[in-house]
Amino acid sequence: MEKNSKLKYLLPIRSVLFILIFVIGSIITKHNISDISNWWSIVATVVNIITILILMLVSKKMKSNYWKLINYEKGITKIKQVIIISLITLWIGTLGMYLAGFICYGKFPYAAPMMISPIPLVLAILNCVILPITVPFAEDGLYLGCGVNHIKNKYLAIFVPAFFYALQHSFIPTLFDIKYIIYRFLSFLPLTIILCWYYKKKQNPLPIMVGHALIEIASVAMILITSISPEMYQTMLNM
Repeated sequence: MEKNSKLKYLLPIRSVLFILIFVIGSIITKHNISDISNWWSIVATVVNIITILILMLVSKKMKSNYWKLINYEKGITKIKQVIIISLITLWIGTLGMYLAGFICYGKFPYAAPMMISPIPLVLAILNCVILPITVPFAEDGLYLGCGVNHIKNKYLAIFVPAFFYALQHSFIPTLFDIKYIIYRFLSFLPLTIILCWYYKKKQNPLPIMVGHALIEIASVAMILITSISPEMYQTMLNM
């Protein structure tokens, strides 16, 4: 697919969507925005589906398809690559969150409690499948496909998509708390820089997408556990 500089303007779209959905949700439910933060995984799935549809429409408009947008080529990925990138994603992602928690909250390890707070069990079960499947296609499709692939400067092609890739997490869930926003941004910035650099170098999205799906499985698994046993969530809060 030929480079289209206009695609980079799509990079902030997920951050905007998260803010809008949480603000509108707060208004409709007449709850404080912090009171609906536990719905972040459901909101993320909705935003993922919207993002995927946008990417498909953009690709079609360019007389191409989603797979060409992300430079996917069947049969070039080795299992070794998937394992290495998956381990790096898990390790850097976890370490990034813990270090950011120490910088912002003075605790190590620290994890934002609302990220594993319970939701209705049926939705928790459904999202165990839907969220890990949709996240890689939405996020990696946007930040790698529209960002890394369509920014001409080799340095900006890494750091600009990485910035917006990390920034979106500042609004998952949306809380108008500057310390929380910085914490979430710093948590993911090291990982997003590494992933954008790797993709720029290898032009192979599959190892990144598999690693991304695995880290999301860990997240939704914790939500499922607390949704099955809300008492366990309260115990974890008191630890």
